[in-house]
Amino acid sequence: QGLTKEQALTEAKRCLDCANPGCTEGCPVGIDIPRFIKNIERGEFLEAAKTLKETSALPAVCGRVCPQEKQCESKCIHLKMNEKPVAIGYLERFAADYERESGQISIPEIKEKNGIKVAVIGSGPAGLSFAGDMAKYGYDVTVFEALHEIGGVLKYGIPEFRLPNKVVDVEIDNLAKMGVEFVKDCIIGKTLSVEQLEEEGFKGIFVASGAGLPNFMNIPGENSINILSSNEYLTRVNLMDAASEDSDTPVPFGKCVAVIGGGNTAMDSVRTARRLGAERALIIYRRSEEEMPARIEEVKHAKEEGVEFLTLHNPIEYIADEQGKVKQVVLQKMELGEPDASGRRSPVPIPRATETIDIDLAIVSVGVSPNPIVPSSIKGLELGRKGTIAVNDNMQSSIPTIFAGGDIVRGGATVILAMGDGRKAAAAMNEQLKK
Repeated sequence: QGLTKEQALTEAKRCLDCANPGCTEGCPVGIDIPRFIKNIERGEFLEAAKTLKETSALPAVCGRVCPQEKQCESKCIHLKMNEKPVAIGYLERFAADYERESGQISIPEIKEKNGIKVAVIGSGPAGLSFAGDMAKYGYDVTVFEALHEIGGVLKYGIPEFRLPNKVVDVEIDNLAKMGVEFVKDCIIGKTLSVEQLEEEGFKGIFVASGAGLPNFMNIPGENSINILSSNEYLTRVNLMDAASEDSDTPVPFGKCVAVIGGGNTAMDSVRTARRLGAERALIIYRRSEEEMPARIEEVKHAKEEGVEFLTLHNPIEYIADEQGKVKQVVLQKMELGEPDASGRRSPVPIPRATETIDIDLAIVSVGVSPNPIVPSSIKGLELGRKGTIAVNDNMQSSIPTIFAGGDIVRGGATVILAMGDGRKAAAAMNEQLKK
């Protein structure tokens, strides 16, 4: 629900004005957190929103979906006193929502136009963050989006109950008011090539095409009907109205739905399935709940909504009926062994211990790979592991005019890390183009 005015004022008063605020260091986009909180404490809510927008293109989004507990809030001095950290995420959401609802939306200060054109490939968090900063520096920014709506993963990946589209639209509209142009239904690498962009006079290109290629487990029966990736499931529900009965592209409505995986996307998928009428919704995860990468509050919300958690289980086969539709999943029971490279304990199969459960829809959420269309279309571009674009510390690729950030560089990460990449790339590209 967010905070009321009274709650926001009370929470803001808890900020201790640290001499060296760790919270700002913990923020990937470098928001001046103490200053925006002080504004709230003084009741200057619009000023607080303005402070946020100096560094963040999407404050209302970050206030809702950013893993604050691992970033700014994890550095709060209150934790050292065994107290709860200041609820920075909730305060950020409050300030951004207050501004939007007041109708008095401020536009950040923009430097004089310099006449230099830059292109952004992809309109997700990295692309939008980069576009906002470059517009402030005075560049002519054009964002090219493959889909029919602007917002990337903010629109197709995150469900309405966690991040309402109208909130995203206001932030995008803000960028348009700053002079950012948006081109939809344009796949760079198919509709237009990078060479064509350069011919059209774009002096710098930022690739933020994301990691939209879903991973599967390659187990027997995985090609059965009604086994979807979380990408497809969420995109169809969030962007293509697949949840309504008369949709042109309806999504299967399962009564017993198994979601494979333990990340935020898995939680989004399972909570969506519950809203679409699943009587039994399961999270099947091969490690224990402690190792789950999803945010603690996402797990808590899923449990409150009646989701069952089957941890230390891993699918090894799907069984289909005569029509080829999935009817059962065979699960291997696991136990935890030694920690792996990520520091999480590796799941090890328990010999001859399996379990078969009835399902009528499976949603596979075991990670994503970078979208290969853009990188494979650029001649001479150096790639990293798993098809990511290799970049230096300034987010610059092996081609000096091309920068990249977000999931196309990281594989799969969070909205706020993608935004941090966008800001870093904008600062570096600006230095390069100024010369």
